[in-house]
Amino acid sequence: MPIKALQIPTTEGQADAFAAFPDHGERHPGVLMYADGFGIRPVLREMALELAGRGYYVLVPNFFYRHGPAPVIELPEHIGEDIRPAVIAQLMPLIEAHTAERVLSDAEAYLKFLTTQPEVSAGPVAVTGYCIGGLLAVRTAVAHLGQVAALAVFHGPVSADGPDSLAKLTAQVHFGHAETDITPEALGELNRALDTAGVDYTSEIYPNTVHGFTMSDTDAFNPGALQRHWDRLLPLLDRTLANT
Repeated sequence: MPIKALQIPTTEGQADAFAAFPDHGERHPGVLMYADGFGIRPVLREMALELAGRGYYVLVPNFFYRHGPAPVIELPEHIGEDIRPAVIAQLMPLIEAHTAERVLSDAEAYLKFLTTQPEVSAGPVAVTGYCIGGLLAVRTAVAHLGQVAALAVFHGPVSADGPDSLAKLTAQVHFGHAETDITPEALGELNRALDTAGVDYTSEIYPNTVHGFTMSDTDAFNPGALQRHWDRLLPLLDRTLANT
């Protein structure tokens, strides 16, 4: 399964990125994957390769490209709780600088690039996101209703823009929450808003999880929850993109 380094033209320069896809000389459904706040690193390549092995073309952009190519800060092989606060402190100014306007501008560039690659089949795409990448994924899906058929977010602030934004979703949706990110009461409120809006969704708290549970290079990693993530994500993609 090849991994290809790429440069995506945006309104503010070139965003470095990579794509993972099957090497069969065929076209495959497209998936735009947003990393967590720690950005592109080996664990993201592993996850993209897993999806590529299931028959998808997976594009992973460095959404911090305005501050330099990935990795924009030096990251250890394992991001333990002892160093996590210092790493977050370095990244927070970059996250705060990534305004909603920049998110939407970049999303348009990413989707245009993804859907014009010769290895990507015609039709709708999926968008996935982790942590802060989940918010980027939601904003992308809301802004491109006819183009995004599936939205999956894991341990991300999905309702940061308020329930009114989620009400616009036309994609099929899965939200996988960490126990430490949302209370059962807040989950109930979120799901009622999705019900009222008529969104086709699943939204659940993954048991015994903390924020970041999918990332194997952090202390938050939960192998069982990562498998649950695949068990939810892969059928969603199969349902929505199988015929593209």
